[in-house]
Amino acid sequence: MDTEKTPPVDVEVSTENKDGAEAFTKVKSKKTQKRKHEQSGVDMDTEESVAIKRPEFPPISGDKLRGPDEMRKIAVPAHRYTPLKENWLKIFTPIVENLQLHVRFNLKTRNVEIKTCKETQDIGALTKAADFVKAFVLGFQVEDAMALIRLDELFLESFDVTDVKPLKGDHLSRAIGRIAGKGGKTKFTIENVTKTRIVLAETKIHILGSFQNIKMARTAICNLILGSPPSKVYGNIRVVASRTAERF
Repeated sequence: MDTEKTPPVDVEVSTENKDGAEAFTKVKSKKTQKRKHEQSGVDMDTEESVAIKRPEFPPISGDKLRGPDEMRKIAVPAHRYTPLKENWLKIFTPIVENLQLHVRFNLKTRNVEIKTCKETQDIGALTKAADFVKAFVLGFQVEDAMALIRLDELFLESFDVTDVKPLKGDHLSRAIGRIAGKGGKTKFTIENVTKTRIVLAETKIHILGSFQNIKMARTAICNLILGSPPSKVYGNIRVVASRTAERF
């Protein structure tokens, strides 16, 4: 007859003590012994893998890390030639002395060319200088654009009035007038409350500031473009500005 295979079970074997009383000793099955042996084998493998040393590479020198000399070009429109010529010394000095870069104005291509050199230590110096010159070309004052070199958490953002709402003719000019206000009052108020700098260049709007402040100024300008009265926009800005001040 066929007998069913049954797994080995723990067997109790009776033995006699010295006193003559029977004591039972538990005999472990072969199955459990195999499992323990397999688990110990796995533990041994993991210990051996951890014991392997990681490869060590020598540190890279600063020259190799920087790579070859890089160059950035910033195009200058025709209406910014004269201001660039007048303020060239103010632009030239921080780029060369503070950031250790080479800069020149190419008369043929009408571009400001900035290039790294052996004296350049900071990897991000080229980006800072390019943002500084770009901010001046867009219409910001040299003193305001200089903050891009001194501070790290500052950004530039540009958008068009027609990106918010497709306006034409008198409707477009009225929207720009609402942003500027009488004598620039509305624009100055938004700048002071949000701690940003704003440039209105026809239908283009450029904002310079930190990420959170740019967001507040952009929201206020978009509300003005969509037709909200300035008094309501002022109130909303002050509420948001007070909340952000409380957070920090």
